[in-house]
Amino acid sequence: MDGIRNFPITRRELLKAGVTSATAIAVPSLSLAQGTDPAATSPPVVEKVSFQVNGKQQSLQLDTRTTLLDALREHLHLTGTKKGCDHGQCGACTVIVDGRRINSCLTLAVMHEGARVTTIEGLGTPDKLHPLQAAFVKHDGYQCGYCTPGQICSAVAMLEEIKDGVPSHVSLDLTARPPLNADEIRERMSGNICRCGAYSNILDAITEVAGSRA
Repeated sequence: MDGIRNFPITRRELLKAGVTSATAIAVPSLSLAQGTDPAATSPPVVEKVSFQVNGKQQSLQLDTRTTLLDALREHLHLTGTKKGCDHGQCGACTVIVDGRRINSCLTLAVMHEGARVTTIEGLGTPDKLHPLQAAFVKHDGYQCGYCTPGQICSAVAMLEEIKDGVPSHVSLDLTARPPLNADEIRERMSGNICRCGAYSNILDAITEVAGSRA
C-alpha cells in the first residue's frame, strides 16, 4: 500500500494522460478521413478508353481507377452485369472479353483498350434468347436471378474452352479434348456462386446445351 500511496502520479492524472494520448492518435486519422491529406485532394487522372461492347463501339472518358464493371454499369448503363462481392469471389460480374471470361470487378477499364466485351445483354434478347438463357429458364436455373448473368456468360465461355480443348484441373488427359461431363462443368463453373443453391438446375441447363453441341 505504501508503494501505491507514494506513486508519483494520481489516478486522475493517469486518466488525463490516457485521454490526451488517444486524442493525439485520433486527430491525424480524422484529418485523413476528412480529406485534408494532400494525396486525397489531388484530382483524378482521366483517360479515354475505347472498346467494343456487345458489337457497338464505345468511347469513354474515365478515371483510371474505374473498374470494367463500373464502366459497364455506371457509364454504359448495362446493369445486367452484377456487382456481388466486388472481390472476384462470387462471379456475378463475369463478362466475356476477347472470348475469355473474366471478373469485371477485378480489372480496370483502361486495361481493355480495343477489346471486344460481351455482357449478358449482348447474348440474346427477350424475343430471341441465347440457347443457354433458354435452358436456364427451362430448368429453373436462375431462382433469384442475381448471379444468373455471370453464370450464363461464364457458361458460354466455358463451352468454348472445352471446344478448343483447354483442360481443367479435373481433366484426365491434358492432350485430348476434355469431355462434356458433369465433373468438367462443375469444375469450370466453380468460380460462379449461386446463393440460392440452384447448382443442380444450372448443371442440367448447361448439360443440355453442351449435349446439343457435342
